[in-house]
Amino acid sequence: MNLPSQIRVLERGWLSSNNILIDDGGACTLIDSGYHVHAEQTLLLLQHALNGRPLTRLINTHCHSDHMGGNAAVQRAHGCRTSVPVGEAPAILAWDEQAMMLSYTGQNAERFGFDDTIAPGDRLQLGGLEWEVMAAPGHDRHALMFYALAARILISGDALWENGFGLIFQELFGQPGGFADTRATLEAISRLQIDTVIPGHGAPFGKVDRSLATAFQRLDAYEREPAKLARHALKVMLSFSLMIHGRIALAELPQFLADRAIYGHVNLRFLRLSDGELSEYLVRDLERAGALKLEDGWLVAA
Repeated sequence: MNLPSQIRVLERGWLSSNNILIDDGGACTLIDSGYHVHAEQTLLLLQHALNGRPLTRLINTHCHSDHMGGNAAVQRAHGCRTSVPVGEAPAILAWDEQAMMLSYTGQNAERFGFDDTIAPGDRLQLGGLEWEVMAAPGHDRHALMFYALAARILISGDALWENGFGLIFQELFGQPGGFADTRATLEAISRLQIDTVIPGHGAPFGKVDRSLATAFQRLDAYEREPAKLARHALKVMLSFSLMIHGRIALAELPQFLADRAIYGHVNLRFLRLSDGELSEYLVRDLERAGALKLEDGWLVAA
């Protein structure tokens, strides 16, 4: 995908979000910093991409662990100004691990501070382009997107991927409105003039109409059958855990899930499986999908 020369995407896969580096003419801004266990790799990738230029600003699309987990390491290395979505600020100030879904999901992040906040309606000057800050609730109610009309580029975070969007946590937690928020965000994207989307995960892409159609179809399916979202979410969460830990003993999986509250709460709300049934279901479906493999009694990330 051709992007303006001042924008570089460090595509990271799924444990860490993409890092988007924008050259402001000798100094650079980074959008999202990845997961904390990848911080050393993030710094090395940044060092290479910066090629001697200073990093003066760090911005987060939202503050889930895979997007802000490298913030503290990047701040130490570069002393950069840090801007977070205004709605995320109270939880970060208090370092409320429950509100930030760290303790709740069994994920981690190193504590960091910030210098200022950004909010929907703000305008950012980055890389010689004006970017409109847009609300992107759904995956995260405080998430933001950045849109440059002149270049017809959207930095979407987890609001839109080439083949979907991020988990709708609000609905998983039994808080109504997540489906409506997601639909409103997708509809807002559909009204923009876009040639290229830079997502939080996956390669930048065009053919935005096709991606939106896929996203709306998926959202329709979740609204008809919320348990489908729940099943997908628990498989995503376990896959993420496997990427973090490398492997988990099959015999210990029921206790592993019990120790992370999100599994029990989502299961009770939507699926109502026993602990053993939940473990068996997740292993069976993830193995069939090629997301994990069994090796001598261990679940291993594929």
